[in-house]
Amino acid sequence: MKRFGFLVGLVLVVGAHAFAVPDSVFQIKPVYGKQARIVTSILETGHFRKLPFNDSLSSVVLDGYLSSLDNSKIYFLKSDIHAFEKYRYQLDDLARAERVEPAFDIYKVFQKRFKERMDYVMKHLVGKEFDFTKDEEYETNRDNAPWPANVDDLNAIWTQIIKNQALSLKLTGKTQPEIKEALEKRYERFIKSMSQTNSDDIFSTYLNTIAESYDPHTNYFSPRTADVFKQNMAQSFEGIGARLQSDNDYTKIAEILPGGPAEKSKLIHANDRIIGVAQGDEGEMVDVIGWRLDEVVKLIKGPKGTRVRLNVLPAETGVTGHAVVITLVRDKIKLEDLTAKKQVIEYTKDGKQMKLGVITLPSFYMDWEAYQKGDPNYNSTTGDVKKHIKEMQTQGIDGLVLDLRNNGGGSLKEAVDLTGLFIKNGPVVQVKNSMKRTEVLEDEDNSLLYNGPLVVLINRFSASASEIFAGAIQDYGRGVVVGESSYGKGTVQTMVELDRFVQDKDQAGSLKLTVQKFYRVNGSSTQHKGVTPDIKLPSALDPDQFGESSSPAALPWDEIRGTLYQRTPYINSKVLTSLTRTHQDRLKTDAQLLDLVHQTEEARRNFNQTKVSLNEDKRKKEMEEAERKVSATRKPGNVQLDKEGKPVTGTLNMEDEYLREGLFILSDLISSRIG
Repeated sequence: MKRFGFLVGLVLVVGAHAFAVPDSVFQIKPVYGKQARIVTSILETGHFRKLPFNDSLSSVVLDGYLSSLDNSKIYFLKSDIHAFEKYRYQLDDLARAERVEPAFDIYKVFQKRFKERMDYVMKHLVGKEFDFTKDEEYETNRDNAPWPANVDDLNAIWTQIIKNQALSLKLTGKTQPEIKEALEKRYERFIKSMSQTNSDDIFSTYLNTIAESYDPHTNYFSPRTADVFKQNMAQSFEGIGARLQSDNDYTKIAEILPGGPAEKSKLIHANDRIIGVAQGDEGEMVDVIGWRLDEVVKLIKGPKGTRVRLNVLPAETGVTGHAVVITLVRDKIKLEDLTAKKQVIEYTKDGKQMKLGVITLPSFYMDWEAYQKGDPNYNSTTGDVKKHIKEMQTQGIDGLVLDLRNNGGGSLKEAVDLTGLFIKNGPVVQVKNSMKRTEVLEDEDNSLLYNGPLVVLINRFSASASEIFAGAIQDYGRGVVVGESSYGKGTVQTMVELDRFVQDKDQAGSLKLTVQKFYRVNGSSTQHKGVTPDIKLPSALDPDQFGESSSPAALPWDEIRGTLYQRTPYINSKVLTSLTRTHQDRLKTDAQLLDLVHQTEEARRNFNQTKVSLNEDKRKKEMEEAERKVSATRKPGNVQLDKEGKPVTGTLNMEDEYLREGLFILSDLISSRIG
């Protein structure tokens, strides 16, 4: 295959001096074409969907690659997009022919447009004194915006971008010279970061776009990123314990990992936006608005024991709220340390004292190496939960809540074994492979550890093995599932090392490939739809924005034939109707639940609020109003009080409203079984 490269150099004028970026050389290595051919072949034959990489998928890949380079449509011109149309139905044929030139041709145009934009920003915008009295708005979400028709359109877009950033800085108290200096530094760093892009980065982005056209969990990893992924899968890495993703110009917290510094701090949450990162207590706050995700991750990750400061726009106040600075101490996160935790909560209802057990389960873990060696005491989710239940039974618990919120899954074996603690025996999950063969995984242990009242608490970030367990408990009528609809990840992946197939002096990467799909014992897939709770709690999260449903390439929901299983007599329509009625009554009268409804409605509005005012007075009012609404829901006094101002007997006073309501539902379930 022909080898070629191209040079892209950036020299930008900042004030009276030139800011030069070294020329970058991009060269197409023979290993790229070989990997493209092998990966497309593996996808066509080994992926669960068995889809041919044809003209239709080629079109999807082109759109995906353009989005990965310019997801906010602030660099490419409409004429560029038109010129790229020649590739729309050729990428599949070119990949089979070991040709990946389109990826580099398109990136070359992107680099040219990037240079032009940064040149305009540095020469005309970073030092501009904007008029903040005009009644203007900036739309932060450009997903549905058209591609700019000409340079004037791009200039207008970037003027709004910089004006918005300048206003944000002004509202923190910075003077005009300080604003100019801050913006200059921000974009100097941004330019330097982009100048470090190499050939491997471009190819990885392109091949990953091809992989993700099959489904969002099928991914290509370059040799370097594959090593990082393996370190994470080895379940020991250092950082703050959060998964990040790009959201237009922002870096957003996609998930808080249980047990990490972020989760322990209680200060940072999913959907918060990170706009700045600083090292230690005195390090300079680096603005990361508009940065590539991997560059932001580099700043945030670091050795155990070191401090990192994050400048964050909280999700609860949205893009119109005040930014806050949060200090976290990095730690070594071992997922095997994220073990099940237990507590017993005493509660009086209708004069009866109840002991309510709670087991918080952050993941489905097991020591696979010890298990394979035949160690009967290997560390596992099921072993820990079994121990906790036995200990709580000696304390005389009347019921149990299993809290699977934010549990992203883990070991399939543990999901099956854990279900076996609550049913006598029978099928737990069906697994269908890419050859359309279905295997039924069963609990074959006839023993039953716990048959008392059970509530399973889930939320939008309960995924995979969590959904298998919750779905089985629901299908068997063994317990009541409470919370939000779960994530909807009903697929299984395997890692394919490409060096096995690619013979080249340069190292090849790895492919994470979706090969199986989960189905509940009733035949319904957990994919896409997830598990729908028996009793839904107020939620701020829209399935179209969060979870599997947010990805257009997600595998669809479907059904297969159910398998034979024996439902228990504990949970039926009559019981669920009664529990739902009492829950609805609390929604009308319980102060904390009413506050929760208000908070989730406000959060939903903030998630959907993507426009910010560029008028200083209006922006101040927006920020003050956002903070006022949040403060109103945080103030003390959420507990029901009697006429004398004392807590009503039996009120569960805890900040975790979801767990609190789950415990109320458990107490109602206990009463119904006694009755």
